[in-house]
Amino acid sequence: MPASQTSIKIRRATVADAAAILEIYNHEVQFETSTFDLVPRTLEAQEAWISARSGAFSVIVAVDASDLVVGFGALSEYRDRAAYKTSVENSVYVKRSFARSGIGRLILTNLLQQAADSGFHAVMARIEASSLASRGLHESCGFALVGIEREIGRKFGRWLDVALMQCILHEQPDL
Repeated sequence: MPASQTSIKIRRATVADAAAILEIYNHEVQFETSTFDLVPRTLEAQEAWISARSGAFSVIVAVDASDLVVGFGALSEYRDRAAYKTSVENSVYVKRSFARSGIGRLILTNLLQQAADSGFHAVMARIEASSLASRGLHESCGFALVGIEREIGRKFGRWLDVALMQCILHEQPDL
């Protein structure tokens, strides 16, 4: 049963959170189109992913009152060329049983603040285009649709489009 948003706290992830993050992420890999990964991660790979991230790129988790991980998010390099260094891409995942409870918004607003505090200019989101919930979440946090990549990925035997959304941080009054 979803907890109220007021009982949810955001904190930096530790390697001890890897199994809970893995459970959330691998569900998305195996059954959903929110990630274009096709092969579930191993626990070792998830631990290494968390360990390799620091500073602005640290993984954050949303936890309930008993410290159960119910969602996670991270910023990543947008592109590897030098001119893109002021832009990042966000990822937000929420345990399906906690969907539409405000946890995604809590994670995303924390990531936007983390990006602003770290001196980034723009945050990008690449969202499977039919995911109206994720697109709506991003729009409610100041993102605008800037394009659609048509039939850019293939999963579960079908072609998928990606909605590219962008948030210019200095245009956000709360950051």
